[in-house]
Amino acid sequence: MQTNRIRTLSVIIPAYNEANTIHLILDKVREVTLIDHIKKEVIIVNDCSTDGTEEAIRNYIDSHPDEGFRFLSHATNMGKGAALHTGIREAVGEYLVIQDADLEYDPEEFNLLLRPVVNGSADVVYGSRFQGGNPHRVLFFWHTVGNKFLTFLSNMFTNLNLTDMETCYKLFDTRMVQSLSLQEKRFGFEPEVTAKISRIPRVRIYEVGISYYGRTYEEGKKIGWRDGFRAIYCIIKYGLFSR
Repeated sequence: MQTNRIRTLSVIIPAYNEANTIHLILDKVREVTLIDHIKKEVIIVNDCSTDGTEEAIRNYIDSHPDEGFRFLSHATNMGKGAALHTGIREAVGEYLVIQDADLEYDPEEFNLLLRPVVNGSADVVYGSRFQGGNPHRVLFFWHTVGNKFLTFLSNMFTNLNLTDMETCYKLFDTRMVQSLSLQEKRFGFEPEVTAKISRIPRVRIYEVGISYYGRTYEEGKKIGWRDGFRAIYCIIKYGLFSR
């Protein structure tokens, strides 16, 4: 099997009101060593935070001047999807991965997502919170049911067999995802990008099991039931009408 040569992985980190944890996730991203001597480009997009997140990021970057962090900022709050659009547009690595600014996902597992690409098997890799034997924090029953329902509905329209469409950890061929016309500025990003990436001819999509250290709403979790209804709308819109 032919090996894909990846020189750089772009890590896209959308951030909104994560002043208390942003330095912790940046430590984890900075410290991870990627397989196959792959380097990292870290792009942090502050979505007009109101809690000191921007100052925390700037202070962190000033303290690590040799790490090559790139900082971008929105003048108004536009949503997670919009922050991802900004990061994706600016990425220069051969592949890119999405990393939330909280502590729910472990950057050490970038390598799990990279292996199918490095081995020459995949163009896109999703990290599933519902597969494998890695640690998973036990949280909300209905949140899990909702995630599985959204994945099932998405699979119906895309003809994929994903177990976790709503996962944060998605690794893409950069030029491939940059070729998409992405519209959703908030949490509709997940079903939209899944629908559109699934229609690229001969795209190779893989899924690997990952850990999940979920947060409660008291700990800062932001997604709610309204986002679930928006996801249903986006699945139908991009799966049925926007072809």
